[in-house]
Amino acid sequence: MMVMMMMMVMMVMMMMMMMMMMMMMMMMMMMMMMMMMMMMMMMMMMMMMMMMMMMMMMKR
Repeated sequence: MMVMMMMMVMMVMMMMMMMMMMMMMMMMMMMMMMMMMMMMMMMMMMMMMMMMMMMMMMKR
């Protein structure tokens, strides 16, 4: 009986650990995605600015 109880507890603990790990991974992925998006946005903005500057220069 005791062994069974121990096994059950171990199983539950393992499940919890797995869930936690999965959650952490998901969070990390989300963060990475957000960072990438931000970087892309920044790059786009920079490009736009450069284009605008070029246009202004051409006008002159």
